[in-house]
Amino acid sequence: MKKTLLIFVAVILAVIFLLPLIWMLSTSFKNDFEALAGQLSLIPKKPTFENYLDGLKGNLMNVPITRWIANSLFVGAAGTAIVLLFSSMAAFALARLQDLPLRKLMFPMFIGSMMIPGVLTFLPMYMEFNTLGWINTYAALIFPYSSGAFGVFLLFQFFTAFPKEIEEAARIDGANKWQIYSRILLPASVSIMVTLAIFTFMSIYNDFVWPLYSTTSPEMRTITAGIAMMAQGSYTQAYGKLMSMTVIATLPVFIIFIIGQRSFVKAITQAGVK
Repeated sequence: MKKTLLIFVAVILAVIFLLPLIWMLSTSFKNDFEALAGQLSLIPKKPTFENYLDGLKGNLMNVPITRWIANSLFVGAAGTAIVLLFSSMAAFALARLQDLPLRKLMFPMFIGSMMIPGVLTFLPMYMEFNTLGWINTYAALIFPYSSGAFGVFLLFQFFTAFPKEIEEAARIDGANKWQIYSRILLPASVSIMVTLAIFTFMSIYNDFVWPLYSTTSPEMRTITAGIAMMAQGSYTQAYGKLMSMTVIATLPVFIIFIIGQRSFVKAITQAGVK
């Protein structure tokens, strides 16, 4: 009886979370007249692909949808690569290099930085990038994501639990610190790295506030900032077109999560090291 009740609650929660996504997908196939009719029908009366075709072809008031998607994918991929490199190197140094100066002091500082709300650093970061002349450039869209402490914290836990015997055996065979990091620890932490990559890419791709204020030209906007500008401009009531663009914006993250799902689940359930 208890198991049946839990399954029922899980189904209710799943419906609550999925209903907005189903409504978004349904509205994307409706014309503007049907979308504005105010009916809660999830099945379009006259399904149409015009919203998708117009958006991808750039017919929506010459809005560069494909450029926005390309910007989001490029910024997300570049930012994720930087985070994986810097976070893994920092975590390796903090977890395995016993001779690192102030090692025990730096890790609490990393963890403490996670407690600082991002809104407090938004204005100083904007002023810094403005002074450097990086506003409305790819550098402004990529580098703010490269200094997060979450990746260091996640990889630190894994590197700390890595068997010391393997590292000692590598040192006896003549491996230096870089070889231990690149040839032993990194290959063993593939599932953790994939999980961090998924989280990081989703965070960068879905970010809205920073790309909105750090870009000034339509060509440099990401898809989240671009759709927001469309919703406030000529497409305030064009729900079909807005939903079709939102569906297109959702697909890359959805596909990446499906591809990396096995590694994601493996990293969450992993209790040891091979």
